[in-house]
Amino acid sequence: MLRVGSKAACMACGNLVSNQVRFRIPLQKLHPLSRAIHHRYSGNTNPQRPPHRTAARYFTSMSRLPMRQPKPAPGSGGRYYQQQRNFWVVRLASRLLKLRYILLGTAVGGGYTAKKTYEEWKDMLPDFSEYNWVIPDFVWELSEQIDLDKLAKALPEMEEIAKLLPDLDKIGENFTFLKSLLSSETSGDPPLKATDSSAAATHDVSEKQYKKSSDKEKVDQLQEELLRTQLKYQRMLERLEKENKELRKVVLQKDDKGIHQRKVKKSLIDLYSEVLDILSDYDANYNTQDHLPRVVVVGDQSAGKTSVLEMIAQARIFPRGSGEMMTRSPVKVTLSEGPHHVAIFKDSGREFDLNKEEDLAALRHEIELRMRKSVKEGQTVSCETISLSVKGPGIQRMVLVDLPGVISTVTTGMAADTKETIFSISKAYMQNPNAIILCIQDGSVDAERSIVTDLVSQMDPHGKRTIFVLTKVDLAEKNLASPSRIQQIVEGKLFPMKALGYFAVVTGKGSSAESIDSIKDYEEDFFQSSRLLRDGMLKAHQVTTKNLSLAVSDCFWKMVRESVEQQADVFKASRFNLETEWKNNYPRLRELDRNELYEKAKNEILDEVISLSQVTPQHWESILQKKLWERVSTHVIENIYLPAAQTMDSGTFNTTVDIKLKQWTDKQLPHKALEVAWETLQEEFARFMAEYKGKDQDDIFDKLKEAVKDDSIKRHKWNERAMDSLRVIQHNALEDRSITDKPQWDAAIQFMEETLQSRLKDTESVIRDMVGPDWKQRWLNWMNRTPDQHIRNETKNELERLLKLHDDHTAYLANDEVTTVRKNLEGRGVEVDPVLIKDTWHQLYRRHFLQKALSHCNLCKRGFYYYQRHFVDSELECNDVVLFWRIQRMLAITANTLRQQLTNTEVRRLEKNVKEVLDDFGEDNEKKTQLITGRRVQLAEDLKKVREIQEKLEAFIEALHKEK
Repeated sequence: MLRVGSKAACMACGNLVSNQVRFRIPLQKLHPLSRAIHHRYSGNTNPQRPPHRTAARYFTSMSRLPMRQPKPAPGSGGRYYQQQRNFWVVRLASRLLKLRYILLGTAVGGGYTAKKTYEEWKDMLPDFSEYNWVIPDFVWELSEQIDLDKLAKALPEMEEIAKLLPDLDKIGENFTFLKSLLSSETSGDPPLKATDSSAAATHDVSEKQYKKSSDKEKVDQLQEELLRTQLKYQRMLERLEKENKELRKVVLQKDDKGIHQRKVKKSLIDLYSEVLDILSDYDANYNTQDHLPRVVVVGDQSAGKTSVLEMIAQARIFPRGSGEMMTRSPVKVTLSEGPHHVAIFKDSGREFDLNKEEDLAALRHEIELRMRKSVKEGQTVSCETISLSVKGPGIQRMVLVDLPGVISTVTTGMAADTKETIFSISKAYMQNPNAIILCIQDGSVDAERSIVTDLVSQMDPHGKRTIFVLTKVDLAEKNLASPSRIQQIVEGKLFPMKALGYFAVVTGKGSSAESIDSIKDYEEDFFQSSRLLRDGMLKAHQVTTKNLSLAVSDCFWKMVRESVEQQADVFKASRFNLETEWKNNYPRLRELDRNELYEKAKNEILDEVISLSQVTPQHWESILQKKLWERVSTHVIENIYLPAAQTMDSGTFNTTVDIKLKQWTDKQLPHKALEVAWETLQEEFARFMAEYKGKDQDDIFDKLKEAVKDDSIKRHKWNERAMDSLRVIQHNALEDRSITDKPQWDAAIQFMEETLQSRLKDTESVIRDMVGPDWKQRWLNWMNRTPDQHIRNETKNELERLLKLHDDHTAYLANDEVTTVRKNLEGRGVEVDPVLIKDTWHQLYRRHFLQKALSHCNLCKRGFYYYQRHFVDSELECNDVVLFWRIQRMLAITANTLRQQLTNTEVRRLEKNVKEVLDDFGEDNEKKTQLITGRRVQLAEDLKKVREIQEKLEAFIEALHKEK
């Protein structure tokens, strides 16, 4: 075939599109396929323009389409013909003779060219088999149930598609014209050319000047015509995509109506998101364990990170604020395709309809609440991840993590370590070697103010997994005096960082009330009228969030396919190591993780609480009566019995006893009784837990059970109304003085004897401690008295002589008696203090009184007959026995009342409190971690997590292979 210069090719392309109708199509909707429809040399006609970067070719195979062969330009041949117009006679004759050959050659060449052009257009169509994974598996299974003929009829006819193809007849005519020009240039006589060489040289100078002035206009015209051709194909592809989207939506909705009978499997992205959720809860080292890919969105504060994510998710789902920090914790967003546009939290079953404004507001409020809840007191940001899934028609499948914006200064109200915490969180996610870094840079501010670019360049110095996004390009174009600065940014020449691809987007006018559709319209209107795209500073595939979403999704899945099997092998090896450690250290124990151990401990504790209801009434009353008497016996003896016993007659004794019992009942006794009942309940609960512990109980539960017991006791409050009724019962019991039979009388005497003997033993023990060892202990045990004990012993001996002389002595020594004792001791060389004398006398008289009371008690054993006669005509009076009977009866009635309250009310309330505490602990993972600890627990936890991760990874890999 004949060849001509590039200039002739540009003229041919101009003639090709000069007669087409002009129309206005949004530039945002350009499809990547349209990038292939351009002339190979159209970008190099202007020597001042730098060559196109090929960064976007990493994202799609559509950018590697075959180019056309260069075509010669007709300009030079035509003007050369004009230089030789003086020899038109000779040339006209030669043309006429060659006319038949020209016609034949034109026909053959045109046919061949048309065929070759058709083949080239056919080869330019991409291989869509690589994109089969975009459509779920069940769609391919619908061919048997859906009439494909009807669908084929709905597709556009071939005539409509043929109209969009270049006019092959017109191309043939242009090539015929170029061929005639070439033949006129090459068929001239060499001698004639030589004779006219000086004239040709003169014309070349003027021709070069003309070329310089007309090249720029032709390049602009050619770019405009090529853009229109691209828009034609883009409109056709968008219509096909829309029809495909509607068809898929209908198919998914038909699933509930019986067309798709089998259960729908989880989508590929959902399987992958579950693995990431488990890993986020896996308490292990991020650097060595979690190297699975995800898209990490980083940027300076208010750079537009959240806006870019919302454009990708096609909904305003994040809380917004004017200049303040809104993203306070990482938010993992799993994007997937579905028939309805909804959002779901990982730990919640509620679906938020993103087409309803009230649901959007509720979703934003819920995200804000979760963020604030995750931030600990005294902190500004949190590393706890919030997991959210967004599904909708046409959404690209990927997993993104929105991180808090990087700040340069800590402002008022922030924690002092906020800046460092944000840096550590960002580094933790970016240092994953398989994470894709989506670096967001605000285009409306000076590039020198950027902080995140330095951080990204540290994490990914070679830019092998970084995608750079320049936001707010509309403001940047308006404010920058030199738009070429934007070109430097998107070509990677301004920032020190490197990136896999560069994109420029517009995310609205800055109003929180803007909808996604209005933002899209504003974005496409801006780029349509922007000279950044018109002048070639930006390329069509580098603009709009739609192209960004496609590129990020392609890069994400490429990274997943390259790394997921390697990560599965890592977890498989980790599982083997953990299982080996368990077999060696705990061969006879089941692998129970923390939650399973907690459930086991919970059941044991509930069994122990239920055991309280099986305690017999006799046991309750026995221990209650015993503990109550231990609590009140000192008060009864010291404050009631002993003062009353010092009186001279029975009437005074009974009056004193009644008064003191009434005061005791009104103020102290009910409180003491309830304290004893509550303590008894706690002790019985602890006793049952201790007894259960001996039955193969695991020591790992000790801290948990102790915490449950303490917390339940703190929550338990005794019924206040029980105190008033108990006071009345106790008062009535103490008012009764009628002993009905001899066994009751004997029981009262026995109770009195036991009490007095106990007190007598205590008193003798105190006296022995005061005077020191006796002569037998000194000789046998080689013990000696201290000087103070020696003085007290001498004082004791002197006071005992006084008691022998005055057996009916009162409880108190007179001052003259104290002086007499002191002088007697001084006569024996013992210096003694009066206070010491009185203290010693108190203990000696107490022993003397108790001994006399025991003797009187023995006399009263046969006094029941006299009691029935009210001690008339009898010198024996046993009013003290009646007092102890009243006390004993009050103890029995109180114990019975408390037992009823315990078994009927308090045990059940305690059981309820224990259940509440266990439920609260069960919901508090931090509490469980504190109370159930140890290497065995941690090993079981790691085993469970690693197994779950490995199984889900294997399921995901299997589904990934099937989709391929």
